Amino acid sequence: MLKQIATLFFAGLCFTAIAQSQTSDDEYTRYELLEPSTQSFRILYEVTATKPGMLYYFNTLRKGSEHKIDTVWDLRTGQPLKWSVVGGAQAKKDGLQEASADDEYLKVQLAHAIANNSEYRLLIDKTYKDAKSYFTKDNAIVFERSLGIKRNSVVLPRGYELTSCNYPVQVSMESDGRIKASFINSAPVAVPLRIEARKLPTTVDLKVEKREYTYTSGEGRDKSKARVNYQVPERAHQTREIVYFLQQPETHSFRLYHDYTESRVGKNNYLNVVRAGSKASNPSAMNLDTGQPLKVETIKGSQVKEKGIVMEEEITPETEIIVIWYDAVKKGESTRIRIEETYTDPNRYVVNGNELVWDRAFGRPHNTVILPAGWFLTDNAIPATISTTQDGKISLYYMNYDPDEIDVFIKARKR
Repeated sequence: MLKQIATLFFAGLCFTAIAQSQTSDDEYTRYELLEPSTQSFRILYEVTATKPGMLYYFNTLRKGSEHKIDTVWDLRTGQPLKWSVVGGAQAKKDGLQEASADDEYLKVQLAHAIANNSEYRLLIDKTYKDAKSYFTKDNAIVFERSLGIKRNSVVLPRGYELTSCNYPVQVSMESDGRIKASFINSAPVAVPLRIEARKLPTTVDLKVEKREYTYTSGEGRDKSKARVNYQVPERAHQTREIVYFLQQPETHSFRLYHDYTESRVGKNNYLNVVRAGSKASNPSAMNLDTGQPLKVETIKGSQVKEKGIVMEEEITPETEIIVIWYDAVKKGESTRIRIEETYTDPNRYVVNGNELVWDRAFGRPHNTVILPAGWFLTDNAIPATISTTQDGKISLYYMNYDPDEIDVFIKARKR
């Protein structure tokens, strides 16, 4: 998922968008349906403000709903931010040029202006009362709402079962026994979501045993047995994204960047294990919250243990990892980092006759592959959204809904 900012330069490549006084990315909304008689739902809205120089972030308050703002949090520091509700005229005066005079806006005062090469991550906690979106019909509760945000989840009131949903969703039970439905929307239009649920008998057991997070997928798991302890990972809430810039195929190389958010308390490094058969070079990293560069080192074999790094994988003399170091995450805080590096992989990125062939597994939800200059697409196995960059390169965006890997296979020829 490419950053939706007015202009993004990376490796000499330029993407443009419609000029706006405010830009954002990485939006995710969690709707928690409250007691049906209230016709209210709590909204937890995560968003990343990306426009350099901005001192405020504006969130449009939807018409037709009674809204109550609870808190706005700075996700990097975990601290609350100052906010106010303003009309369209005031929002425009304060910098939101595209504000409508007929709308109301939540105006959030950022702790500092957004610096170049950085972002500002927010969490808005608000409650809406909306009888048209959340109501009771024929002994069922209905949540019916057009959702333009691409990543969403809807959590039912405790004691209700999901009986109908018109859009493909993941379903999971939360630690408190509530049922959650989540999805990613890759379409260019909003989802007209409709969810129905009904009350369960009071005798139903809704207790959830506390357990460690278990996530086994891909070739490493035993597919001959049921995953009885498998905990469904909510794909919509994952924030990993990666962009591959393919170099000319005879080099077998590609430059990439990978964005990742860390929220585990005490964690102070990110480990990037170099795949067998690949070679990594020119690694660098930065803290996207501050725009500051991070310490990066490449270590191999016995150095892994010497550095006190613990890995689940078996460490061999050939094990190679790129370590990105950052300040340890404190309680209530989180850190978002960007890793850049060049990979050379003569096994998965090759020339075959007059064609380039890319054959690589993707495990992250958001993946983009950009063909080298002068090449046109001839084959693509996994469905992708296709576009052309400003300098004429073909870009393929893969949204992987599956918590497992997808095997991306691309062929292209010279123009």
